[in-house]
Amino acid sequence: MNSNPMYMEYVDDADPQQASPRRGWRILGWVCIGLSAVMVAGSLTAYGLYRKAFGNISHEDVNAQLGPNRPKKLNSAMNILLLGSDTRAGANSKYGRALKNEPPRSDTMILLHLSPGGGQAMGISFPRDLMVRMPSCKSRDGRTIPAQARAQINSAFTNGGAACVMKTIESLSNIRIDHFMQVDFNGFKSITNAVGGVPICLPKDVNDPKSKLNLKRGRHTIKGETALAYVRVRHGLGDGSDTDRIKRQQKFMGALANKAMSAGVLSNPARMLSLMNAATKSLTTDKELTPQVMMRIGQGMQGMSSGKLRFITVPSGPDPADTNRVALTTEAQPFFETVRNDKTVPEAPKPGASKIPPSQVQVRVYNASGIAGQAKRVSEDLQAQGYQVTVGGNAPSNSAITKVMYGAGADRQAQTLVSMIPSKPQPTARTTGAKPGVVDLIVGSDWKALKNPKGGIPKQNGEIKASDDVCKGA
Repeated sequence: MNSNPMYMEYVDDADPQQASPRRGWRILGWVCIGLSAVMVAGSLTAYGLYRKAFGNISHEDVNAQLGPNRPKKLNSAMNILLLGSDTRAGANSKYGRALKNEPPRSDTMILLHLSPGGGQAMGISFPRDLMVRMPSCKSRDGRTIPAQARAQINSAFTNGGAACVMKTIESLSNIRIDHFMQVDFNGFKSITNAVGGVPICLPKDVNDPKSKLNLKRGRHTIKGETALAYVRVRHGLGDGSDTDRIKRQQKFMGALANKAMSAGVLSNPARMLSLMNAATKSLTTDKELTPQVMMRIGQGMQGMSSGKLRFITVPSGPDPADTNRVALTTEAQPFFETVRNDKTVPEAPKPGASKIPPSQVQVRVYNASGIAGQAKRVSEDLQAQGYQVTVGGNAPSNSAITKVMYGAGADRQAQTLVSMIPSKPQPTARTTGAKPGVVDLIVGSDWKALKNPKGGIPKQNGEIKASDDVCKGA
């Protein structure tokens, strides 16, 4: 168990004299955050009916703390930072009396990226143990907290609230964050009740005395205290790691969003009003995210299905300096660039560009990047855009530059492929090992992402869709 007091787990409802903040159990308020995404995605168009519920929302002014030196906005995508606060104020005190007077932490940080045009959305999770460079922030009492070369990301919320988290994530991703939504866990049980329960799938019987979860293996629909116990459990399911738990909770949030976006909820005014009241009573946003702005976002995303709502953890792995912590991997910056450059309108073809469609282009993909699994991921992106793809495996040696080579009769096909690669490598004829009619893509370490003419972010390794079967991979 990590001894850092910022490394919080659930805090049992135990005697405050016996409960230790370093060994307790953290409650995940971020399941509530899923409803914030759902609110944006569909229900807000009924603004007039739910105006009273919007009156429950609290607001904070973060502009002064963020300052003028922020990333530029490159397109019409919307980025909303979703935060789960573990505050023990008010009714939340029952879930850890020993922490009642401590400053709140945020162990849940999800960047909700809404693609231009409203057709797709992605929730990007930032692990609480991620070690980052922390920029200078203003504390809650107005003090200036100096920048830190190395700090755990969930300390940003304790240092300076939502504004400090926004500033920290913007500094490491260079993605402009438009708004934030912050939720505590007090409304969680009400939300799961309001949607009529959330489906889950257990791979084995669970009887965990700490979380008080006691269920048989198989499918269940849970709500209230049982749902709360499910999101609390750690050692009773999986391998006990926080990474494993994040994946399970992403599936839960997807199932919650899928349920909330179903016709049975959206078309039932009484159930929807109950859901809105439950969600907004524990919701805080920036001042600019007014009900009117939320309504416009909702209208723009009215046609989005749950299959277009995806969840992924930011590319990360064990921190070389401390294996109990997490660090961004080399795949993180290319992924951030993909998010920054997300577009929906395809670029107009240049004069003289090849007219051969992707469906008539055969591509072999070789990995010369030094990143494990890169050829497979690039192949899946190409297949998603209609190319005929095979994975060639690892290249004989690594390369800093992505290359496109072609066999006899495939020069125009190579041009079609090059038009989809941001670095625009000059295609060359392959003299040895070529296959007639086939284009070879050698993915170098400079690989960013494939252009996506359909808009949105290409499929990511390990992503979870809200529409996925809850028993998938269980």
